[in-house]
Amino acid sequence: MDLLTRPETSAAPAGRPRSTRPDGGMRGVAGAACSMVLIGTLMAVSATIGDYPLFTGQAIRYGLAALILLPLLLRAPVLPRGIREWGLLTALAATGLVGFNYCLVEASRSADPATVGAVVGASPVVLAVAGPLIGGYRPSTRVIGCALVVAAGAALANGLGDGDPRGLLFSLGALGGEVLFSLLAVPLLPRLGPLRVSVYSTLLALPLLLAAALLTGESPRLPTPAEGTAFAYVGVVITAGTFLLWFDALGRLGPDRAALFGGLIPVSAAATGVVLGLGAPAPGQLLGCLLVAVGVTCGVRR
Repeated sequence: MDLLTRPETSAAPAGRPRSTRPDGGMRGVAGAACSMVLIGTLMAVSATIGDYPLFTGQAIRYGLAALILLPLLLRAPVLPRGIREWGLLTALAATGLVGFNYCLVEASRSADPATVGAVVGASPVVLAVAGPLIGGYRPSTRVIGCALVVAAGAALANGLGDGDPRGLLFSLGALGGEVLFSLLAVPLLPRLGPLRVSVYSTLLALPLLLAAALLTGESPRLPTPAEGTAFAYVGVVITAGTFLLWFDALGRLGPDRAALFGGLIPVSAAATGVVLGLGAPAPGQLLGCLLVAVGVTCGVRR
């Protein structure tokens, strides 16, 4: 089994319901953990590209990711099949990529990062319920409980913040984009595999981002050397690398258990801040990191 293809679920014996709950495995756990830790490092480079036009910058990011992933796809090209798969990929690109980033930036203008992080950090709870229902199996009470622990830990790790209703509204929009990024990929992974879903979603996001840049009147410019370095890291590592790791883990663990690892994002961000000399985490943040560790460990156990 590789990143290109994934075997179809075998048929259940006659008279017995077919179960679609993924079995998981260490590869799924490692992939989910690594992808979320890498995304946590994004906080360290966000300030470098904060002044660059939003939609143009995101187009550079996903364009670089597509350039990295496309040659891998050419080894075994398989196009999406029919209106359903094309529609799911387009919706994934519009909500999980373009919409998520837009809402995240707008939310940060009216609310501090702690508030935004706490709202978006609730995605494990949503996916713990919605993921199994879409996948055709019953939500696990244990996983839901662990998701609540992870969400609480992520909120503590982010710290306490404040904001106005506009910031909260866009934070909820970012939460929706985060959830849809995983849920819309689930039905695509069995046939297309992680690599194809990554490539097609990034390619479909490009015209949407360029159209948004045109409609909002952005003025494109060449990135500075620091911005170029940051875009290279975000496009190659944060986008191309984490998309492959995350979509592979999503198919192995299922969206409910894979989503628990989202709590590692603020933990990774806090650790990155320490490494960069930005200050040690507060006691509340350390407690949040501990809660995330407990919730993830308990939630992924079979």
